Amino acid sequence: MLVSVLGMGLIGIFSGLMVSGGVFTALLALGLVPRFAGKTHTANKVLTYESAVVTGCITGGLLSVFPISEMLVTGIYKFVFFESEAWNVIAGGIMMGSGFFGGCFVGCVALAIAEMLDSIPIFARRVGFKKGLGIAVLAVAVGKVVGSLVYFGMEVYR
Repeated sequence: MLVSVLGMGLIGIFSGLMVSGGVFTALLALGLVPRFAGKTHTANKVLTYESAVVTGCITGGLLSVFPISEMLVTGIYKFVFFESEAWNVIAGGIMMGSGFFGGCFVGCVALAIAEMLDSIPIFARRVGFKKGLGIAVLAVAVGKVVGSLVYFGMEVYR
């Protein structure tokens, strides 16, 4: 039993490391950090931006495994401090802040991907990809739609 639990824990940890490595690789490939530094004229703060990205990914990973924000809002902790109206306001502010910054992140990634899509036809010409580029992009879009429908339709997120 213990070996099984430890094995599953190790598989979970290593799977999470692989996924987070993929996220960091995608962010680096999109060039978000240098683009932010260039747009804001703060090239001397690139390490701060990179630290913010790493901290955000780690925090997001922890919050997806341990739903602390959900506990804060629903008031699962039944202490006197957590049942007060002030705590509900604080928890609401935390949720609004995380939603705002999450939306900013998704918007930046979407814009970076849109800029990359302009480079796809150039890449296809250089590689010699003559036909089927539209079908490849359509296949990716259909895959995203089907994945979303399965995820939300079957309530996988619960």
